[in-house]
Amino acid sequence: MIAPLCPVCGSPLQCGKAVWQCEAGHSFDVARQGYVNLLTVGRKHSLHPGDTREMVVARREFLDAGYYAPIANKLQELLRKFAPDAQNVLDAGCGEGYYLGKLTNIPDRWGIDISKEAVRYAAARDKGAHFLTATAAHLPFSGGSFDCVLSMFALTAAEEFARVLQESGIFVQVLAGEKHLLGLKQIIYPELLEKEKHLHQALPHFSLLHSETLRFSFTLSDAKTVHNLLYMTPHVWRISKEGAARLAQTDTLTDTAEVVFNVYGRQSRENLLE
Repeated sequence: MIAPLCPVCGSPLQCGKAVWQCEAGHSFDVARQGYVNLLTVGRKHSLHPGDTREMVVARREFLDAGYYAPIANKLQELLRKFAPDAQNVLDAGCGEGYYLGKLTNIPDRWGIDISKEAVRYAAARDKGAHFLTATAAHLPFSGGSFDCVLSMFALTAAEEFARVLQESGIFVQVLAGEKHLLGLKQIIYPELLEKEKHLHQALPHFSLLHSETLRFSFTLSDAKTVHNLLYMTPHVWRISKEGAARLAQTDTLTDTAEVVFNVYGRQSRENLLE
């Protein structure tokens, strides 16, 4: 098993069943659900960073209903193609663990998220993976630890991802496309603004190996599921009272997901010096 690093001093942690401790004596309790909180106060940007409990529950209910199963299936397909021999994977921004939970063919699975609520749910549902409360901007792992890093609609911290990947490792970035969830947006916003999105970024220390866009439609047949969809997205932070009122009156919705998958290869040190 990969040994995480102490977020205080950077020493390897000895991972016991009840406590994780480094040689300097810094210790971190294993929660009842099985996760460990390695997010220090100095790396929090608020008292309760990340998704709220309501958002996590909404995402779990929506994803468990299978509406986004095509995304999980495409992720599995790409990993079989580009990392067929992967022995470990890190989901950096794992949320409540849905996508990582689909990768049971990979022996050593790790998920981190800045939201303690998300990690609590992830650890409770998937006892075969390891979950930490931590930030992708400061990953508590030594260099070259992972065969694969995932960012599923989450932060891309290219420098950190490259650091923790092995030389032959890959980074899979999953982004919302230009026309993702237009049906939802047309309900909650009075008008749709054209905003350029950078969907095929040039990332330091990486080369783009492959990119493809997945599109599929789905129908939500009750108001609760429509509500759950909103709470899965960043639009929940931006919606106006008027938009929320319109959505509250919506009990069915047919929409289209547009999702971009970018597969990056880590550049060798020789390439980085060129």
